[in-house]
Amino acid sequence: MQITPKVREILSWYESDNPGTKTNLARILMEGKLGGTGRMVILPVDQGFEHGPARSFAPNPAAYDPRYHFELAIEAGLNAYAAPLGMIEAGAASFAGAIPTILKVNSSNSLSTTKDQAVTGSVADALRLGCSAIGFTIYPGSEYQFEMMEELREMAEEAKAAGLAVVVWSYPRGPMLDKVGETALDICAYAAHMAALLGAHIIKVKPPTEAISLDAAKKTYEKSPVPEIGTLAGRIRHVVQSCFGGRRLVVFSGGESGTSEAMVEMARGIHAGGGNGSIIGRNTFQRPKEEALRLLSDIIEVYRR
Repeated sequence: MQITPKVREILSWYESDNPGTKTNLARILMEGKLGGTGRMVILPVDQGFEHGPARSFAPNPAAYDPRYHFELAIEAGLNAYAAPLGMIEAGAASFAGAIPTILKVNSSNSLSTTKDQAVTGSVADALRLGCSAIGFTIYPGSEYQFEMMEELREMAEEAKAAGLAVVVWSYPRGPMLDKVGETALDICAYAAHMAALLGAHIIKVKPPTEAISLDAAKKTYEKSPVPEIGTLAGRIRHVVQSCFGGRRLVVFSGGESGTSEAMVEMARGIHAGGGNGSIIGRNTFQRPKEEALRLLSDIIEVYRR
């Protein structure tokens, strides 16, 4: 694997990491059709845990089979595939070495009344399955946010010592935030910054709206306005800036179900704002395979430019 200058530059941002962790970051960054560009498209399939099997897979019944998701990610030329323990175990041998995998090590479910997640995988599992990284969700704003952050610190320390990368899903939610607040620009930037402070190599957040949620933040944004806040590119640029001045990898979720055109347009905004890519689940695997492959190809072409 010949590391490109762009990937070598990105690896230099992570000054404390050992060669094993940097190698696994490079595996993700050098994989697929975007390999070497510093941009990524990742397939996450943890929705069965979060929402239930029918809500996740009934629109495309082939997706009930975990092997389908490996195949989709490989055929589309993606950078990585992320999923909980059982999903990766179900195809680990058949697809060993075919695509970097990210073990999602904590999960919630729609039967829970608390804004928390259970630890459902381990660093040992990730190593046994040949994963390149672990993935961990935190809920800034939740009543359980500090416990989640402490769990992440412990697991990230163990993962890095073992040479794995750390991907953090940072999703604000809790009693202080309504639905508007969860994707407000100030809150998304804050959540991304927290993930960087907690040691994430790759940070996943939702695309931000131009709403400003916190009263204290409104005063700051009035005095120091975000350039082009009315455009997705301008808001993405601010979130990336909040992650150590752009020295951390930031990818953005696909959001709720949308048209292919909307997904491609979102990718254009992420690309123009300096985001490192998209991590898209339901908006791909709920489509028929050929349609999903076309959509992913179109998104990849945006990031290639």
